[in-house]
Amino acid sequence: MDVKQIRISDYNYPLPDEKIAKFPLAKRDESKLLIYNHGKIEEDIFHNISSHLPKGAMMVFNNTKVIQARLHFRKDTGALIEIFLLEPHTPADYEQMFQTTRECSWLCIVGNLKKWKGQELKREVNIKGICVTLRANYVEEHHTSHLIRFSWDGDKVSFADILEAMGELPIPPYLNRETQESDKTTYQTVYSKIKGSVAAPTAGLHFTDSVLSDLDNHGIDREEITLHVGAGTFKPVKSEEIGGHDMHSEFICVHRSTLEKLISHDCKTIAVGTTSVRTLESLYYLGLKLHADKEIEESKLHIGQWEPYDENLPKLKPQEAINAILDYMSAKRISTIHFSTQIIIVPGYDYKIVKMLVTNFHQPQSTLLLLVSAFVNGDWKSIYDYALSHEFRFLSYGDSSLLIP
Repeated sequence: MDVKQIRISDYNYPLPDEKIAKFPLAKRDESKLLIYNHGKIEEDIFHNISSHLPKGAMMVFNNTKVIQARLHFRKDTGALIEIFLLEPHTPADYEQMFQTTRECSWLCIVGNLKKWKGQELKREVNIKGICVTLRANYVEEHHTSHLIRFSWDGDKVSFADILEAMGELPIPPYLNRETQESDKTTYQTVYSKIKGSVAAPTAGLHFTDSVLSDLDNHGIDREEITLHVGAGTFKPVKSEEIGGHDMHSEFICVHRSTLEKLISHDCKTIAVGTTSVRTLESLYYLGLKLHADKEIEESKLHIGQWEPYDENLPKLKPQEAINAILDYMSAKRISTIHFSTQIIIVPGYDYKIVKMLVTNFHQPQSTLLLLVSAFVNGDWKSIYDYALSHEFRFLSYGDSSLLIP
Protein backbone atom coordinates (compact mmCIF):
# COMPACT_ATOMS: atom_id res chain seq x y z
CA MET A 1 0.00 0.00 0.00
CA ASP A 2 1.16 3.54 -0.82
CA VAL A 3 1.79 5.22 2.55
CA LYS A 4 0.21 8.42 1.21
CA GLN A 5 -3.13 6.56 1.14
CA ILE A 6 -3.16 5.99 4.91
CA ARG A 7 -6.53 7.21 6.21
CA ILE A 8 -6.23 9.47 9.25
CA SER A 9 -9.65 8.28 10.49
CA ASP A 10 -8.02 4.90 11.24
CA TYR A 11 -5.97 6.68 13.93
CA ASN A 12 -8.84 8.05 15.98
CA TYR A 13 -9.78 7.26 19.57
CA PRO A 14 -12.16 8.85 22.12
CA LEU A 15 -10.37 11.43 24.29
CA PRO A 16 -12.68 12.89 26.95
CA ASP A 17 -11.77 16.39 28.09
CA GLU A 18 -11.22 15.16 31.66
CA LYS A 19 -8.36 12.95 30.43
CA ILE A 20 -6.42 16.01 29.17
CA ALA A 21 -4.02 17.33 31.81
CA LYS A 22 -4.63 21.09 32.05
CA PHE A 23 -1.79 21.58 34.54
CA PRO A 24 1.34 19.56 35.35
CA LEU A 25 1.85 17.64 38.57
CA ALA A 26 3.56 19.50 41.43
CA LYS A 27 6.56 17.19 41.01
CA ARG A 28 7.45 16.49 37.39
CA ASP A 29 8.98 13.07 37.92
CA GLU A 30 5.99 11.67 39.84
CA SER A 31 4.00 11.32 36.62
CA LYS A 32 2.93 7.84 35.62
CA LEU A 33 5.08 5.88 33.18
CA LEU A 34 3.59 3.27 30.84
CA ILE A 35 6.19 0.72 29.74
CA TYR A 36 5.49 -1.06 26.45
CA ASN A 37 8.13 -3.76 26.07
CA HIS A 38 7.83 -6.12 23.09
CA GLY A 39 4.03 -6.02 23.32
CA LYS A 40 3.79 -6.39 27.10
CA ILE A 41 2.43 -3.41 29.06
CA GLU A 42 3.16 -2.47 32.67
CA GLU A 43 3.35 0.81 34.58
CA ASP A 44 5.61 2.59 37.02
CA ILE A 45 6.45 6.11 38.23
CA PHE A 46 8.60 8.23 35.91
CA HIS A 47 11.40 8.76 38.42
CA ASN A 48 12.17 5.04 38.11
CA ILE A 49 12.73 5.21 34.34
CA SER A 50 16.45 4.44 34.53
CA SER A 51 15.70 0.97 35.93
CA HIS A 52 13.88 0.14 32.67
CA LEU A 53 16.75 1.16 30.38
CA PRO A 54 19.78 -0.89 29.30
CA LYS A 55 23.04 0.22 30.91
CA GLY A 56 25.43 1.93 28.54
CA ALA A 57 22.70 3.08 26.15
CA MET A 58 22.65 6.51 24.51
CA MET A 59 19.73 8.84 25.30
CA VAL A 60 19.10 11.90 23.13
CA PHE A 61 17.36 15.04 24.41
CA ASN A 62 16.11 18.14 22.57
CA ASN A 63 17.53 21.15 24.41
CA THR A 64 15.39 23.78 22.66
CA LYS A 65 13.83 26.50 24.80
CA VAL A 66 10.31 27.85 24.32
CA ILE A 67 10.21 31.59 23.61
CA GLN A 68 7.46 33.98 24.71
CA ALA A 69 6.21 34.08 21.14
CA ARG A 70 2.85 35.82 21.57
CA LEU A 71 2.88 39.62 21.28
CA HIS A 72 -0.28 41.69 21.84
CA PHE A 73 -0.89 45.19 20.50
CA ARG A 74 -3.98 47.33 21.00
CA LYS A 75 -5.01 49.80 18.30
CA ASP A 76 -6.36 53.27 19.07
CA THR A 77 -9.80 51.86 18.18
CA GLY A 78 -9.45 49.30 20.97
CA ALA A 79 -9.02 46.32 18.64
CA LEU A 80 -6.58 43.71 19.99
CA ILE A 81 -4.04 42.35 17.47
CA GLU A 82 -2.07 39.22 18.36
CA ILE A 83 1.20 38.53 16.55
CA PHE A 84 2.47 34.96 16.99
CA LEU A 85 6.14 34.55 16.07
CA LEU A 86 6.78 31.48 13.94
CA GLU A 87 10.22 31.71 12.39
CA PRO A 88 12.97 34.36 12.20
CA HIS A 89 13.31 35.98 8.77
CA THR A 90 15.89 38.79 9.06
CA PRO A 91 18.25 37.75 10.51
CA ALA A 92 17.27 34.15 9.82
CA ASP A 93 19.68 32.66 12.35
CA TYR A 94 18.01 32.08 15.73
CA GLU A 95 21.04 33.03 17.83
CA GLN A 96 21.62 36.24 15.88
CA MET A 97 17.92 37.09 16.03
CA PHE A 98 17.73 37.14 19.80
CA GLN A 99 20.86 39.29 20.04
CA THR A 100 19.76 41.79 17.40
CA THR A 101 18.94 45.41 18.30
CA ARG A 102 16.79 48.12 16.70
CA GLU A 103 15.11 46.03 13.97
CA CYS A 104 14.22 42.50 12.90
CA SER A 105 11.60 40.60 10.87
CA TRP A 106 9.64 37.42 11.60
CA LEU A 107 7.21 35.16 9.80
CA CYS A 108 4.10 35.23 11.95
CA ILE A 109 0.50 34.23 12.41
CA VAL A 110 -1.66 37.31 12.98
CA GLY A 111 -4.86 37.21 15.01
CA ASN A 112 -7.53 39.78 14.09
CA LEU A 113 -5.61 40.64 10.90
CA LYS A 114 -8.65 42.28 9.25
CA LYS A 115 -8.79 44.86 12.05
CA TRP A 116 -5.10 45.74 11.64
CA LYS A 117 -5.59 47.41 8.22
CA GLY A 118 -1.87 48.06 7.76
CA GLN A 119 -1.28 50.84 10.30
CA GLU A 120 1.88 50.80 12.40
CA LEU A 121 1.23 49.18 15.77
CA LYS A 122 2.99 50.50 18.86
CA ARG A 123 3.46 49.34 22.42
CA GLU A 124 5.55 50.84 25.18
CA VAL A 125 7.40 48.71 27.73
CA ASN A 126 10.00 49.35 30.42
CA ILE A 127 13.17 47.28 29.94
CA LYS A 128 16.20 47.62 32.22
CA GLY A 129 14.90 50.99 33.33
CA ILE A 130 14.59 52.19 29.73
CA CYS A 131 11.21 53.09 28.20
CA VAL A 132 11.12 51.28 24.85
CA THR A 133 8.50 51.64 22.12
CA LEU A 134 8.13 48.49 20.02
CA ARG A 135 6.67 49.12 16.56
CA ALA A 136 5.20 46.43 14.31
CA ASN A 137 4.69 46.96 10.56
CA TYR A 138 2.98 44.57 8.18
CA VAL A 139 5.21 43.78 5.18
CA GLU A 140 3.52 41.09 3.11
CA GLU A 141 1.76 37.75 3.03
CA HIS A 142 4.26 34.91 2.95
CA HIS A 143 2.68 31.55 1.94
CA THR A 144 0.55 30.59 4.97
CA SER A 145 2.10 33.22 7.28
CA HIS A 146 2.78 36.96 7.30
CA LEU A 147 6.07 38.86 7.28
CA ILE A 148 6.17 41.42 10.09
CA ARG A 149 8.95 43.95 10.70
CA PHE A 150 9.63 45.02 14.29
CA SER A 151 11.63 48.10 15.22
CA TRP A 152 12.57 49.82 18.48
CA ASP A 153 15.00 52.43 19.80
CA GLY A 154 18.03 51.66 21.90
CA ASP A 155 21.21 49.75 21.17
CA LYS A 156 21.20 48.24 24.65
CA VAL A 157 17.89 46.41 24.22
CA SER A 158 17.90 43.12 22.28
CA PHE A 159 14.90 41.34 20.80
CA ALA A 160 15.35 38.69 23.50
CA ASP A 161 14.90 41.46 26.11
CA ILE A 162 11.71 42.61 24.38
CA LEU A 163 10.19 39.12 24.33
CA GLU A 164 11.11 38.61 27.98
CA ALA A 165 9.37 41.87 28.90
CA MET A 166 6.24 41.78 26.76
CA GLY A 167 5.89 38.33 25.18
CA GLU A 168 3.52 35.64 26.38
CA LEU A 169 4.42 31.94 26.52
CA PRO A 170 2.33 30.04 23.93
CA ILE A 171 0.86 27.06 25.78
CA PRO A 172 -0.98 24.50 23.60
CA PRO A 173 -4.41 25.60 22.32
CA TYR A 174 -6.10 22.38 23.53
CA LEU A 175 -5.50 23.36 27.17
CA ASN A 176 -8.29 25.92 26.69
CA ARG A 177 -6.96 28.32 29.32
CA GLU A 178 -4.88 31.46 29.64
CA THR A 179 -1.11 31.25 30.12
CA GLN A 180 -0.18 31.54 33.79
CA GLU A 181 3.03 32.71 35.41
CA SER A 182 3.78 29.14 36.50
CA ASP A 183 3.83 27.99 32.85
CA LYS A 184 7.05 29.96 32.33
CA THR A 185 8.75 27.30 34.44
CA THR A 186 6.61 24.19 34.03
CA TYR A 187 6.40 24.44 30.21
CA GLN A 188 10.22 24.31 29.89
CA THR A 189 12.42 21.25 30.29
CA VAL A 190 15.04 21.50 33.07
CA TYR A 191 17.74 21.15 30.40
CA SER A 192 16.36 23.75 27.94
CA LYS A 193 19.10 26.03 26.64
CA ILE A 194 18.69 27.22 23.04
CA LYS A 195 15.85 29.72 22.45
CA GLY A 196 13.67 29.18 19.41
CA SER A 197 10.64 26.91 19.94
CA VAL A 198 7.01 27.98 20.08
CA ALA A 199 6.03 24.66 21.68
CA ALA A 200 7.83 22.55 24.27
CA PRO A 201 9.31 19.11 23.52
CA THR A 202 6.90 17.80 26.12
CA ALA A 203 8.33 14.30 26.65
CA GLY A 204 11.21 16.08 28.38
CA LEU A 205 8.98 17.84 30.90
CA HIS A 206 9.08 14.78 33.20
CA PHE A 207 12.84 14.89 33.72
CA THR A 208 14.30 16.42 36.87
CA ASP A 209 17.89 16.91 37.98
CA SER A 210 17.41 13.84 40.16
CA VAL A 211 16.27 11.67 37.23
CA LEU A 212 19.18 12.91 35.11
CA SER A 213 21.59 11.98 37.92
CA ASP A 214 20.01 8.52 38.07
CA LEU A 215 20.59 8.11 34.35
CA ASP A 216 24.25 9.07 34.79
CA ASN A 217 24.63 6.61 37.67
CA HIS A 218 23.01 3.94 35.51
CA GLY A 219 25.66 4.48 32.82
CA ILE A 220 23.28 6.09 30.30
CA ASP A 221 25.17 8.32 27.86
CA ARG A 222 23.24 11.61 27.53
CA GLU A 223 23.51 13.72 24.37
CA GLU A 224 21.62 16.83 23.26
CA ILE A 225 20.42 18.01 19.88
CA THR A 226 18.40 21.12 19.02
CA LEU A 227 15.20 21.08 17.00
CA HIS A 228 13.12 24.25 17.24
CA VAL A 229 9.51 23.12 17.49
CA GLY A 230 7.15 25.07 15.23
CA ALA A 231 3.46 25.85 15.63
CA GLY A 232 2.85 23.29 12.89
CA THR A 233 3.17 20.58 15.54
CA PHE A 234 -0.44 21.47 16.50
CA LYS A 235 -1.66 21.63 12.88
CA PRO A 236 -4.58 19.20 12.53
CA VAL A 237 -4.69 16.74 9.65
CA LYS A 238 -7.67 17.90 7.60
CA SER A 239 -7.22 15.64 4.58
CA GLU A 240 -8.81 12.16 4.55
CA GLU A 241 -5.54 10.62 3.41
CA ILE A 242 -2.19 11.59 4.92
CA GLY A 243 -0.81 12.32 1.43
CA GLY A 244 -2.87 15.52 1.46
CA HIS A 245 -1.21 16.87 4.61
CA ASP A 246 1.70 19.30 4.34
CA MET A 247 4.27 18.98 7.12
CA HIS A 248 5.92 22.11 8.49
CA SER A 249 9.68 22.67 8.32
CA GLU A 250 11.68 22.62 11.54
CA PHE A 251 15.25 23.73 12.07
CA ILE A 252 17.91 21.44 13.51
CA CYS A 253 21.38 21.86 14.95
CA VAL A 254 23.64 18.89 15.79
CA HIS A 255 27.23 18.98 17.07
CA ARG A 256 30.04 16.84 15.70
CA SER A 257 30.60 15.25 19.13
CA THR A 258 27.01 13.96 19.12
CA LEU A 259 27.49 12.34 15.71
CA GLU A 260 30.70 10.72 16.94
CA LYS A 261 28.82 9.39 19.97
CA LEU A 262 26.18 7.97 17.62
CA ILE A 263 28.88 6.03 15.78
CA SER A 264 30.34 4.71 19.03
CA HIS A 265 26.87 3.52 20.08
CA ASP A 266 26.38 1.65 16.79
CA CYS A 267 23.79 4.29 15.76
CA LYS A 268 21.25 2.97 18.29
CA THR A 269 19.53 5.46 20.56
CA ILE A 270 16.77 6.12 23.07
CA ALA A 271 14.95 9.23 21.85
CA VAL A 272 13.31 11.58 24.33
CA GLY A 273 10.28 12.83 22.45
CA THR A 274 9.08 12.90 18.87
CA THR A 275 11.27 15.94 18.08
CA SER A 276 14.38 13.92 18.93
CA VAL A 277 13.00 11.12 16.74
CA ARG A 278 12.52 13.50 13.80
CA THR A 279 16.05 14.82 14.26
CA LEU A 280 17.78 11.45 14.55
CA GLU A 281 15.91 9.86 11.67
CA SER A 282 16.45 12.96 9.50
CA LEU A 283 20.19 12.62 10.13
CA TYR A 284 20.14 9.29 8.30
CA TYR A 285 18.61 10.84 5.18
CA LEU A 286 20.91 13.84 5.42
CA GLY A 287 23.77 11.34 5.35
CA LEU A 288 22.36 9.76 2.19
CA LYS A 289 22.26 13.19 0.54
CA LEU A 290 25.83 14.01 1.50
CA HIS A 291 27.08 10.56 0.47
CA ALA A 292 25.63 11.19 -2.99
CA ASP A 293 26.76 14.83 -3.29
CA LYS A 294 29.58 16.08 -1.11
CA GLU A 295 29.39 19.62 -2.55
CA ILE A 296 25.92 20.63 -1.32
CA GLU A 297 25.91 24.07 0.29
CA GLU A 298 24.95 23.96 3.96
CA SER A 299 22.15 26.47 3.33
CA LYS A 300 20.47 23.93 1.00
CA LEU A 301 20.48 21.00 3.41
CA HIS A 302 16.83 19.97 3.78
CA ILE A 303 14.92 16.71 4.17
CA GLY A 304 11.61 16.69 2.27
CA GLN A 305 8.39 15.27 3.66
CA TRP A 306 8.30 12.10 1.59
CA GLU A 307 12.02 11.57 0.87
CA PRO A 308 12.36 8.51 3.15
CA TYR A 309 9.75 6.63 1.09
CA ASP A 310 11.61 6.93 -2.21
CA GLU A 311 12.34 3.35 -3.29
CA ASN A 312 15.29 4.53 -5.39
CA LEU A 313 17.29 5.80 -2.42
CA PRO A 314 20.71 4.18 -1.94
CA LYS A 315 20.90 1.56 0.82
CA LEU A 316 23.41 2.66 3.43
CA LYS A 317 23.97 1.40 6.94
CA PRO A 318 23.23 4.05 9.59
CA GLN A 319 26.95 4.25 10.48
CA GLU A 320 27.81 4.94 6.82
CA ALA A 321 25.21 7.71 6.64
CA ILE A 322 26.46 9.40 9.82
CA ASN A 323 30.06 9.07 8.63
CA ALA A 324 29.07 10.87 5.42
CA ILE A 325 27.91 13.82 7.54
CA LEU A 326 31.15 13.77 9.53
CA ASP A 327 33.19 13.72 6.29
CA TYR A 328 31.20 16.70 4.99
CA MET A 329 31.79 18.60 8.24
CA SER A 330 35.51 17.85 8.10
CA ALA A 331 35.71 19.08 4.51
CA LYS A 332 33.81 22.27 5.40
CA ARG A 333 35.73 22.67 8.68
CA ILE A 334 32.56 23.05 10.72
CA SER A 335 31.85 21.62 14.16
CA THR A 336 28.05 21.94 13.95
CA ILE A 337 25.65 20.95 11.19
CA HIS A 338 22.52 23.07 10.60
CA PHE A 339 19.68 21.81 8.42
CA SER A 340 15.89 21.66 8.21
CA THR A 341 13.43 18.80 7.98
CA GLN A 342 9.85 18.21 6.90
CA ILE A 343 10.05 14.47 7.49
CA ILE A 344 6.75 12.71 8.17
CA ILE A 345 6.93 9.34 9.90
CA VAL A 346 3.93 7.10 9.23
CA PRO A 347 3.22 3.36 9.35
CA GLY A 348 5.47 1.73 6.77
CA TYR A 349 8.46 3.84 7.80
CA ASP A 350 11.63 1.87 8.60
CA TYR A 351 13.34 3.33 11.70
CA LYS A 352 17.10 3.57 11.22
CA ILE A 353 18.50 4.99 14.47
CA VAL A 354 15.85 5.19 17.21
CA LYS A 355 15.40 1.91 19.10
CA MET A 356 13.46 3.13 22.17
CA LEU A 357 11.18 6.13 22.62
CA VAL A 358 10.06 8.20 25.61
CA THR A 359 6.91 10.10 24.68
CA ASN A 360 3.62 11.48 26.01
CA PHE A 361 0.15 10.48 24.79
CA HIS A 362 -0.82 12.33 21.63
CA GLN A 363 -3.97 13.74 20.11
CA PRO A 364 -6.29 11.54 18.04
CA GLN A 365 -5.76 11.73 14.26
CA SER A 366 -2.41 13.51 14.62
CA THR A 367 0.87 13.01 12.78
CA LEU A 368 2.49 12.27 16.15
CA LEU A 369 0.14 9.33 16.68
CA LEU A 370 1.12 8.06 13.22
CA LEU A 371 4.79 8.30 14.26
CA VAL A 372 4.08 6.22 17.39
CA SER A 373 2.11 3.65 15.41
CA ALA A 374 5.01 3.28 12.98
CA PHE A 375 7.37 2.79 15.93
CA VAL A 376 5.32 0.03 17.63
CA ASN A 377 4.48 -1.72 14.37
CA GLY A 378 0.82 -0.70 14.44
CA ASP A 379 0.14 -1.72 18.06
CA TRP A 380 -0.78 1.79 19.24
CA LYS A 381 -4.38 0.92 20.18
CA SER A 382 -3.39 -1.50 22.94
CA ILE A 383 -1.14 1.21 24.43
CA TYR A 384 -3.80 3.91 24.30
CA ASP A 385 -6.60 1.59 25.49
CA TYR A 386 -4.46 0.73 28.52
CA ALA A 387 -3.67 4.38 29.24
CA LEU A 388 -7.33 5.42 28.95
CA SER A 389 -8.53 2.64 31.24
CA HIS A 390 -5.76 3.08 33.85
CA GLU A 391 -6.16 6.79 34.63
CA PHE A 392 -3.23 8.10 32.62
CA ARG A 393 -3.22 11.84 31.89
CA PHE A 394 -2.96 12.88 28.22
CA LEU A 395 -1.18 15.45 26.03
CA SER A 396 1.48 18.06 26.88
CA TYR A 397 1.16 18.16 30.66
CA GLY A 398 0.12 14.51 30.89
CA ASP A 399 1.87 11.27 31.75
CA SER A 400 4.62 9.48 29.85
CA SER A 401 5.43 6.22 28.13
CA LEU A 402 8.55 4.24 27.35
CA LEU A 403 8.12 2.35 24.10
CA ILE A 404 10.34 -0.63 23.26
CA PRO A 405 9.06 -2.29 20.05
